[in-house]
Amino acid sequence: MPVLEVHVGKASAPGPRPRNEDYCGFSTPNGEERSTKGILLAVADGVGGQAGGREASEAAVRGVLSDYYATPDTWEISFALDKVVDAINGWVHSHSAAHRELAGMATTLSALVLRGQRYHIAHVGDTRVYRLRDGTLERLTTDHVWDAPEMQHVLKRAVGLDRHIAVDYSDGEAKPGDVFLLASDGVWNPLGDASIANLLIEHREPQAAAQALVSGAFAANGQDNATALVVRVDSVGDERLTDAISRGQSLPIPPRLKPGHRLDGFEVLQLRHESRATLLYKVRDIPTGQLCALKTLQPALADDAASRESLLNEEWLAKRLVASRFPQVLPVPMERRSALYYVMTYHEGETLQQKLDRGHHFPSADVAWVGINLLKGLGALHRLHVVHRDIKPANLHLGEDGQLRILDLGVASNVEDGKSVDSRAAGTPSFMAPEMLSGEPASVASDLYAAGVTLYHLLTRRYPYGEVEPFQHPRFGDPTPPTRYRPDIPQWLENILLKAVARDKEGRFETAEEMLLALEHGEARPLNRPRPTPLASRNPVLLWQGIAALAILLNILLAYLLIIG
Repeated sequence: MPVLEVHVGKASAPGPRPRNEDYCGFSTPNGEERSTKGILLAVADGVGGQAGGREASEAAVRGVLSDYYATPDTWEISFALDKVVDAINGWVHSHSAAHRELAGMATTLSALVLRGQRYHIAHVGDTRVYRLRDGTLERLTTDHVWDAPEMQHVLKRAVGLDRHIAVDYSDGEAKPGDVFLLASDGVWNPLGDASIANLLIEHREPQAAAQALVSGAFAANGQDNATALVVRVDSVGDERLTDAISRGQSLPIPPRLKPGHRLDGFEVLQLRHESRATLLYKVRDIPTGQLCALKTLQPALADDAASRESLLNEEWLAKRLVASRFPQVLPVPMERRSALYYVMTYHEGETLQQKLDRGHHFPSADVAWVGINLLKGLGALHRLHVVHRDIKPANLHLGEDGQLRILDLGVASNVEDGKSVDSRAAGTPSFMAPEMLSGEPASVASDLYAAGVTLYHLLTRRYPYGEVEPFQHPRFGDPTPPTRYRPDIPQWLENILLKAVARDKEGRFETAEEMLLALEHGEARPLNRPRPTPLASRNPVLLWQGIAALAILLNILLAYLLIIG
């Protein structure tokens, strides 16, 4: 399998200045972290009084190198960098305001992430990122300086310059042989693009190139700190989700398997579940004897690219959920696979829907326990900026080990990836929030709504707004209190459920942690009962129709009184 491999060189010197206010660094993790987060390089050029410039540049580079790798793997690179740079900007700005001697401290920042087969850039200020490809040098960033000739070295944008920061983000394809240069203005200003290109071509080794660029800048009468960070791409990776989807699209769908069949070292023991799109088998890993669950597509979907992509996306998300409240994906190298599937831990037990189907009665205390564990799982999911989109009893599994697990990430989505997702194509209508049925995207609020409906259904076997059929466009008034069907439900639990399934998002819990806290406190700190929605908000058309009808009746009555009078 192709792996991203690079060589890096760096050089930095103060030149004629008394101190070096530039700072640079890079991180080249191995294994899974390289495939999910990539290789990160950054250069910063600080400005400010006394030691403020150096402190700002070092804080920016060190901060982005450490904090970027702490962000969730499910975040898009630009989103992760934006969150990190925004936090660094806030620190530098507040630090400058708090220390008079550091007033005005700020720094440029140019960061480059190489992952898979692409590069990603975050840039603010007048440090630059270049790419040399096939002997041609291209500048990939724009300087954030004022246009007037006498102000060409005055920054319009920089980390710490203002309370709010605007960062440029860009990306593109990376190819073997590409050479990227991150340089401060002490390098690019005295040398110029032509000399930079010649030096990069002349010095193939990145360390030699970085040293030559800094030395060349001073030889060309450079008067500023000079920093060069050079990275040569030796081979590109094949590790991104989009690459995995591309590979997976070429794998065949296995035929319907029966007990005793073998597939890539897995022996099929039992078909555990099937849906319109997928099959789930209980299998044994023959080399280790471990029991596993193997999920694949129905053979009829062999030519359905969207279903293939959905399964691969599900595996990719599930790999990143290292939490006890989700089945854990087991590593199966792509070279071992002869067909499209993925494998996860197997747990004996049954779903909550299966319990309902066999007539199990859920006491209020048990439902509160389910809610607490469900919300802990949703909290872990939402912290990765992923929404499940199909929470319901059939997707909650109670293992014989007593652990509640959330199943089926087949329609889950990353709410921060910038992609538009059709909410109508996901979820089960009776558990879908009103806004999703109107075509709005799924959100934390819609997941919490589904959690509320799930708990309501476990208690009552009914739905707060009645059952919703596919393609139906229901009208939502106020939810039916669950005590209408189960008078034994305690008032504190009913109030939590009514808040969770509120028609409007603003009336629901804001986070899984907030709803979890309400369930954990229970009767000790009960919530107030949500107020009924006024008719004017619930159904304004009906209200005005009633007013109009009443006005007509009054006019008829007045006319009648005039006639008989």
